[in-house]
Amino acid sequence: MSQSLYSLDDKVLAFPHHHLALSEPNGLLAVGGDLSPDRLTLAYRHGIFPWFNEGDPILWWSPDPRAILPTEHVYTNRSLLKFIKKCDYRVTLNKAFVDVIAYCANAPTRDDDTWILSDMIQAYSRLHKLGMAHSIEVWQNDQLVGGLYGVAINGFFSGESMFYLRPNASKIALLALTKKLKHAGINFVDCQILNPFLQSMGAIELSRCDFLMRQQDVVSQRVADHFWHASDLSFR
Repeated sequence: MSQSLYSLDDKVLAFPHHHLALSEPNGLLAVGGDLSPDRLTLAYRHGIFPWFNEGDPILWWSPDPRAILPTEHVYTNRSLLKFIKKCDYRVTLNKAFVDVIAYCANAPTRDDDTWILSDMIQAYSRLHKLGMAHSIEVWQNDQLVGGLYGVAINGFFSGESMFYLRPNASKIALLALTKKLKHAGINFVDCQILNPFLQSMGAIELSRCDFLMRQQDVVSQRVADHFWHASDLSFR
C-alpha cells in the first residue's frame, strides 16, 4: 500500500478529506479504526464506506467515479415487465434483516470470497437495531427468495449487497426500494461501484465531486419518522 495512506486513530473518528484517496487501488482512503456505530455513521454521512477481505485491516473507500441509480430512471426491459405482471412475489421492508445479510454473505451465486465477514455482519446488525441499516425482502409464499440491504441516513441510501434464489428476485427488491425512495422525493441510490447488473437497471457513474455534491443534498433531506418502519412494499 502507498505510504501516503491515512491510518485512522482508534480514539478519533475523523476521516481524511476525499482528495487524499488513492487512485490505485481506486478510492482507498484510509485504513484501520473500527466498525462502531459512530464511526460507520460518520463514514456514510460523508459518502465513505468500508470494504475489506478476510485477513485485511479495515479499509475505507471513496471511489472516483461513483455509481448511483437515479430513482427516476430505473430501467425495466420487456421481459422483466412481463415477469412482474405474472409473478407471485411479495416484498417487505425490515422484516428479516439478519436473514438477508446472511444470504448476501453466502449467496449461492457468489463466485468469489465474501467480504461480508462476521465482524461486518455484527456491525451492520447493530446499525439495523439503531434504525440506520435496512433490508428489503422478496418472498415467494413464505420463503425468502431475494433481497438487499444498505445504510440510510436521512434521504441518503447506500446499497451494500443483494442476493437472489429465484429469477429476478434481486431486481424486484431494487425496484421496490427505488419506488419507495422516489415517492419520498429521494432521487438516487448510492451503488458505490458500477457492475453489469446495476448498469442493466439504469445505474450511471458520476465523478466523485459530483457524487459528493448530490450526496450532501440527500443526506440532509429529512424523511418521516416512520419511513423505515417494517412494512409491505409495492414494486409494480
